[in-house]
Amino acid sequence: MKIPARLQNLVAEGLIDGVVRQLKSGKEADVYVVRCGDETCAAKVYKEAHKRSFRQAVDYTENRKVRNSRQARAMAKGTAFGRQQQEAAWQSAEVDALRRLAAVGVRVPRPGNFLDGVLLMELVTDAHGDAAPRLNDLDFSAEDAERHHATLIDEVVRMLCAGVIHGDLSEFNILLAADGPVIIDLPQAVDAAGNNHAPRMLLRDVDNLRSFFGRYAPALLPTQYGPEIWSLYAGGLLAPGMPLSGRYEPQLGAVDLSGVLREIEDARLEEAARLQRMAG
Repeated sequence: MKIPARLQNLVAEGLIDGVVRQLKSGKEADVYVVRCGDETCAAKVYKEAHKRSFRQAVDYTENRKVRNSRQARAMAKGTAFGRQQQEAAWQSAEVDALRRLAAVGVRVPRPGNFLDGVLLMELVTDAHGDAAPRLNDLDFSAEDAERHHATLIDEVVRMLCAGVIHGDLSEFNILLAADGPVIIDLPQAVDAAGNNHAPRMLLRDVDNLRSFFGRYAPALLPTQYGPEIWSLYAGGLLAPGMPLSGRYEPQLGAVDLSGVLREIEDARLEEAARLQRMAG
């Protein structure tokens, strides 16, 4: 196929040898299958801000670090330089998150070179060597749903212990590789310790997993892994691989995380109803 303009620099630099096909067109990036020597990789080409449907919401970017005070001032003022730096920071957030998470064994694509708004990374494949499908394209038995849910809850815990919350986790950005689920799409990754919205986002991520897999395994629907995980994290007790019960009882005087979770669910249902009304 014809090499897209955004990938031509990588060809010129010798980082990729050819483009096989487009794999996905998403809200913040397009993904291509490319050849890198003897290896087949994925190339994620980030869209410019005005072409994206996913905006750099302040909830996600709160307390993200920048290189120096000049950049911070320019970003705050919204100057042309500031917008350029904000865009660069948005793109590099995913690269930083992937490297950080891969280093501690979280199931994410292995990141490679990052140049001119293009990230080269591992191509996640299924048992046949083809590009792995997203969860939303598949159906599951109750047993498989419970197994994959347990795997992903463990990954959410491992991410949180590394100080990272996905922030937009759902069946649309989890691939099912030959050896299990792999989490993708992290440009909106949140700093768990430095973002005031972190508890809400963690609860929403876990709630999305519960709602999706609960379609196939109804026994998951009453579980309260989100509040349990955050409570353990806030108390300094959370550790990768630790057993969880899926139950949560708020302590006297503590924030009722179950109530927060219910509010999130109410808001989700209200938004779904609004979209349905608009579509009608």
